[in-house]
Amino acid sequence: MSDTPKAPSGLAQAIRRARPPFSLMWLVPLVAALISIYLAINFLATRGPLITISFATANGITAGQTELQHKAVSLGTVEDVHLSEDMSRAVVHIRVKKQGERLLTDHARFWVVRPRFTPGNISGLETLVSGAYIEVDPGEPGGTPQWDFRGLEDPPGVRSDEPGKTYRLRAAQLGSIGPGTPVFYRDVNVGEVLSYDLGDGLGPIMINVFVKSPFDKFVHDETHFFNSSGISVGFGPQGVHVELQSLQALLSGGITFETPRFMAASPPSKGDHEFPLYEDKSRADAAGFAQNIPLVTYFTDSVSGLGRGSLVEVFGLQIGTVTDVRLVMDQQTLKLRARVAFNIQPERIMSDSELRRQQSPEAVTAAMVKMGMRVVLESSNFITGQKDLSMQFVPDAPETSIGHEAGALVLPSQGGGIDSITANLSDITKKLKAIPFDEIGKNLNEALRSVNKTVSGPDVQEALHRLSETLADVQRLVQHADAGMAPVLKKLPRISDDLQQAVSHANTLLGEGGYGGNSDFQRNMERLLDQVNSTARSIRLLADFLDRHPEALLTGRSGQASGK
Repeated sequence: MSDTPKAPSGLAQAIRRARPPFSLMWLVPLVAALISIYLAINFLATRGPLITISFATANGITAGQTELQHKAVSLGTVEDVHLSEDMSRAVVHIRVKKQGERLLTDHARFWVVRPRFTPGNISGLETLVSGAYIEVDPGEPGGTPQWDFRGLEDPPGVRSDEPGKTYRLRAAQLGSIGPGTPVFYRDVNVGEVLSYDLGDGLGPIMINVFVKSPFDKFVHDETHFFNSSGISVGFGPQGVHVELQSLQALLSGGITFETPRFMAASPPSKGDHEFPLYEDKSRADAAGFAQNIPLVTYFTDSVSGLGRGSLVEVFGLQIGTVTDVRLVMDQQTLKLRARVAFNIQPERIMSDSELRRQQSPEAVTAAMVKMGMRVVLESSNFITGQKDLSMQFVPDAPETSIGHEAGALVLPSQGGGIDSITANLSDITKKLKAIPFDEIGKNLNEALRSVNKTVSGPDVQEALHRLSETLADVQRLVQHADAGMAPVLKKLPRISDDLQQAVSHANTLLGEGGYGGNSDFQRNMERLLDQVNSTARSIRLLADFLDRHPEALLTGRSGQASGK
């Protein structure tokens, strides 16, 4: 037998020819590798930079969940949250997608959107369900790329893509105005306060406000901004007047602007234009007049209740506003006076055509002062103690002239109002105090004691007794006149003498001692003198009767002799 191997059979060769050169099992790892490579390439292509944002607190931020969004589109996810090295802030690392990389410039602003409840705004309510997220505002285009940011604690008032203009307001006090305070135009919310700057703390406060488009076209260089926060309560001819801009302005404050009608055709103001912020609407309205005549007056009485913004009136109608009240000292006499500066708007009195025909303001003012016009301090509200200036024409006012002081006209003042009445009463009180009432009372008491002693003396009692007897005789004479006048006439000389002596004696006693007009003795004497007057009239009637009928001495009044 031979050991040579046998050739393969035909069946085995056929099987070998039917087996494919590459196995399909290799497709699975190959496809997986291709997918991995695609995902890796796609990840690297869409993966953006890792940025760092620091916040005061990480409240609501969770690693792996909190997203970075812009216009509700996700731009990345928070990868890590930790504290800064000085432990003062929370540092958040966010992996930003490739499409959000162009937003990462030094103009970008970041803040955490969470539920916020403030008097002027309620926002972020959707995060109660979805959770907090970080919002980005890219800002103006053209910034420098940046990867490290400092987040905002509150949302910005205006986004970079919101049309409108920003203006600067100059105010003396901030009041209740703050970021988010609404800006109104004709009771429509057209913007809000962005921020404020105190400067060096000594000058005015600069407030940045934003007015949305298309309302920014109503802002002109002559527009007046004024504080409309809270409630304004006043007392006018119609009673109590309460003015409220809106409930939102009451809670969070408010700023309102108005433009005079004659300035509506002027071009709108440019952005960042500066305006004064007036304290209220009345001061803003006063500033709307083109002409202001500066005037000054001085008072030596109290000006309590008068302040900047008080009204200047003529016949109860406003013609100006007080601009300054302060205390000054005369360097020569060293006397203190209250200096009151105020402006008068002649447009409140005359139209533009009438003003052009008039003389200069100085000439008109001098003529009125010559006619007796004076500045009087008047109380406009007895409840609050508020005072205003009143221009009045004082009768028989001493002639004087106007003065000049630092470009303003100095007008003479005149005392008036409650303070003047109080001062007069004070002078009267001082004069009354100067009268020696105690000494007068002592002298009067001594005089009354002297009179009482005199009246109680025997001379007065005797005089009264004799006077009473005389009056009784006179009465009997009158009653028995019809019985015949002859017997009575015999007694007339004695009666007349007695009556004359009694009256003389009484007058002498009264002249020596005197007596009070409200005493019992005086009243008795008045009744006694009335009786004496009645007696005298009876005697005169008797004399007249005897002059006309002398026969009555023989026949009596009845015409018959008394003896018959």
